[in-house]
Amino acid sequence: MIDRSHALSLSRQAEELGISRGSLYYQPQPVSGADLAVMWRMDELHLEYPFAGSRMLRDLLLAEGFTVGRLHVSTLMKRMGIEALYRKPNTSKPASGHQVYPYLLRKLPITRPNQVWAMDITYIPMARGFVYLAAVVDWFSRRVLAWRLSITLEAAFCIEAVEEAIARHGCPEIFNTDQGSQFTSHDFTSVLLKNEIAISMDGKGAWRDNVFVERLWRSIKYEEVYLRAYDSVAEARASNGRYLTFYNGRRPHSSLDRRTPNQAYFNPLPQLVAA
Repeated sequence: MIDRSHALSLSRQAEELGISRGSLYYQPQPVSGADLAVMWRMDELHLEYPFAGSRMLRDLLLAEGFTVGRLHVSTLMKRMGIEALYRKPNTSKPASGHQVYPYLLRKLPITRPNQVWAMDITYIPMARGFVYLAAVVDWFSRRVLAWRLSITLEAAFCIEAVEEAIARHGCPEIFNTDQGSQFTSHDFTSVLLKNEIAISMDGKGAWRDNVFVERLWRSIKYEEVYLRAYDSVAEARASNGRYLTFYNGRRPHSSLDRRTPNQAYFNPLPQLVAA
């Protein structure tokens, strides 16, 4: 993003990227242990009550003995990259200069692997910090095609995952995401357009549009993340990698007639999945 050795001044680079010049000099502060505990519990509550906004989360936390205000909950939600999931007017705008694409999957029968891929990001708590997990998922088979961990919410790690998925499996016909700034950025969408992949984006706050990836997050958190307390990013990466290998190759899915995602991806049976 910002190249401090470039001929363009830092202020001009910031202007071109649409970011504050002051952010170039900001040094992130470590998250306190108290905030990490609140964020961990907020993540669990968000899985249980995805419709809960900052006010409801605050009340749920207060009932459990946490001392936290609504504004602080709202700040932590932004840091975690979560929001209440419900249908609401599309008054939010993407980052300056970012294009939002229409949703292409409504009533579309999903009949084969590599017809539709989806991607999303989730918050992964650790013992003394947190990271973000991005995954590319094949809608037909639920198979995780590629994934990356990152300590920031910038688009680069999402792009790396998409490029790996394409290199390993070819191109899908449609690629679906939400309207997050990582996915509406020019750097991200250009990878899809260059490969002639149709871009689909969920309606703002429409949880059902990317429901298969949401189910993946629930599985990995209850069956892996919440059972551990990773001491480092390297440990989180290795442990999540082992789980996703298990998820693809050994974990049967009721929606796949008790087959694994690998079996459904490499040996598809005739079936329809309504988007």
